[in-house]
Amino acid sequence: TAPGYAPSLRSRLPLVAFLLETIFILLFVFFVKIEQNVYIASNGNAFLSTEFQDIHVMIFMGFGFLATFLLRYGFSGSGFNVLLAAMAIQWAVLMNGFLLPQRHHKREIHISMKSMIEAELCAASALVAMGAVHGKTNPVQLLLMALVEVTGFVFSMVETFLDKYIMLLHVFGALFGVMVSWVLYREGIEPVHEKEKTDRKTGLFAMFGTLFLWMFWPSFNSAMVRDHKWERGLKLTVIYGTYLSLAVSVVMAMSVSMLTSAKGKMNMVHLQSSTLSGGVAIGVAMTAVHTPWIAMTIGFCASLLSALGFCYMKNHMLFAFECHDTCSVLNVHAVPGILGWFALLFLRLASDESTIAVQFAVYHICVLLITACMSLVMGTATGPTTLIQSH
Repeated sequence: TAPGYAPSLRSRLPLVAFLLETIFILLFVFFVKIEQNVYIASNGNAFLSTEFQDIHVMIFMGFGFLATFLLRYGFSGSGFNVLLAAMAIQWAVLMNGFLLPQRHHKREIHISMKSMIEAELCAASALVAMGAVHGKTNPVQLLLMALVEVTGFVFSMVETFLDKYIMLLHVFGALFGVMVSWVLYREGIEPVHEKEKTDRKTGLFAMFGTLFLWMFWPSFNSAMVRDHKWERGLKLTVIYGTYLSLAVSVVMAMSVSMLTSAKGKMNMVHLQSSTLSGGVAIGVAMTAVHTPWIAMTIGFCASLLSALGFCYMKNHMLFAFECHDTCSVLNVHAVPGILGWFALLFLRLASDESTIAVQFAVYHICVLLITACMSLVMGTATGPTTLIQSH
């Protein structure tokens, strides 16, 4: 049988939202200041301003439209996405300032274009986690889940270089969401549930979301990349590589979709998600990818694994682990993210000297272990809290 309807949220959601927003405002009053002596006209800040706007569109329009694919959850999915992103961004600004020592000055958190981009990337991690429980949670549960997820992600970045490893947000968000979904699993959920149906209209709107994400993904990957004296042109290299990887992903997603279909037709779900897997994978490995063919190969492998995972892995996860991943974030974000992590490891081992390569390998492995363990533990701990809120 299908899960029962959630209790009325008329008194619960406004109260929780009001209290959270009041707390945020008070914290901003005492701790947050706008960074002074910053000129938008300078080349660096002008570039950041453009990237901020691109990521802003991805967060609210890309993920928002993509969340409308379920027939009976389209309006709710889009609305909850806006609510979740708005709250998560405010919380991420505070968490980045409190938990990362390099982000605050004399007990003050300074807001800059860079810090706002970091906050939106943290919010993107929460939206990835939301995809695993899409259609199974109410907005109060999602708000609490987002606050915990953002806190855990920022905390996992404390021991690493935020600028270099922030794209592990895909792995963290996906594993966190999958663990919450595992805790929330209820008997009677079938591989193709009645509430999981889509139609042409919802599929079209979801495709709009995919197109917004696909077009602006180069800015998403390159936003935190800075050119150095010893590595000039790195930002443009990342933009070119991301675009090529995404282009290959489109071709592979459509090809695998048609090959795995009994009627030889393409599956819109594959196009809506697997076409983005190349951007996810190249985002993790981007600082070590300097040639076009490597970027294209990463996009090829990421899209292949993602599309095949959509076809076979999702149902197996349900039967073997009793975990229902609605948007299959494990295949779209976690698997390509880990693939990108392996690509970065191999490329650095091949290019660095032996001593430096060994040091990097140890550090690189520790970063992934910290990220994965934090996401799994915090996702498992968050599940019971969301269960309490549903009663």
